[in-house]
Amino acid sequence: MSFSDSSFKLPLTQEMLFSLNSYGMLGALGIEITNFDKGIISGSFEIDNRHLAPNGYLHAGSIVALADTLCGVGCQLSLPKGAQTFTTIELKSNFLSTTTLGTVSGVATAIHLGRTTQVWDSQIKSVNTGRVMAEFRCTQLIIYPAARDQVLSPGETE
Repeated sequence: MSFSDSSFKLPLTQEMLFSLNSYGMLGALGIEITNFDKGIISGSFEIDNRHLAPNGYLHAGSIVALADTLCGVGCQLSLPKGAQTFTTIELKSNFLSTTTLGTVSGVATAIHLGRTTQVWDSQIKSVNTGRVMAEFRCTQLIIYPAARDQVLSPGETE
């Protein structure tokens, strides 16, 4: 299941979450979306060798992947009427701590749900220690179907 799948609609069911969790990068890194409610989404992954940098610590890219996934899925599920999809136009991360084992969890919250952009913040934590590992913010550009992609009514011309 992907966002382009027409069966992907709100409200999310456990089956839809399970299907989404196995898709693309989520599946590759073991990221699980655990909850979604309008404007807030959460997820996590269990640390294993896929998530570690050569120095043995958690790779920063793993944290960004979780945060960006949460913000992106939240954005897609919060698109305004008529919007088709989105693309991330800016992201910023501040890394505050690291770990080598356990569960990493995140919560993303909508800061701005506009017609042309959305802004989401995500906080990533170590479940084992409770310490905040990263603060993340991203801005998404909302994409609408191009006029040429829209079906014309009988008698209409471009």
